[in-house]
Amino acid sequence: MKADPQTLTPEPIQEEAILISEPEAVVALDDMPTPEELVAERDAARADAAEMRDQLLRARAEAENIRRRHVNELEKAHKFALEGFARELLQVRDSLELGHQAALDTAVNVEKLREGTELTLKLLGDVMEKFGVTAVDPLEQPFDPAFHQAISMQPRADVAPNTVVAVVQKGYVLNGRLVRPAMVLVSSAPS
Repeated sequence: MKADPQTLTPEPIQEEAILISEPEAVVALDDMPTPEELVAERDAARADAAEMRDQLLRARAEAENIRRRHVNELEKAHKFALEGFARELLQVRDSLELGHQAALDTAVNVEKLREGTELTLKLLGDVMEKFGVTAVDPLEQPFDPAFHQAISMQPRADVAPNTVVAVVQKGYVLNGRLVRPAMVLVSSAPS
């Protein structure tokens, strides 16, 4: 059944009440800062900003000075790192020069010359050891390609294959790092 439009009465429209809340703090015109106070606050803020900028520039300059100083110190360290080693080697050179002068003498005593050469070699070995340079002398040891360079193979029945049977030139390591490999002759199985 259809409803009759005349019998229907419209429901009254209820308006929603809009509540406007009052601000908690109402600024009165009397409490507003004067233009002079605003100018003073602005000037104070500018002064603070200028001081902060000055501090920032000083901090940057100090950081740059520290960086430059560090670069200079690092450069000097690289440049003069071998100074102690060179100073110690001068003793060896002096000894070699004395030995050379003695060898030029017509009445040279070969035994004294040999003794001087042995002392000079010992002095050189002590200097090298002091600075972490050690010899690699692998005679009768297994061949190690990390520290040895084989220049020839020799068939040998008296030693195990891949054993160093002769050292042509010693190798050297500096604080455990290879400077020069030892040049060696290595045994192989007899044919």
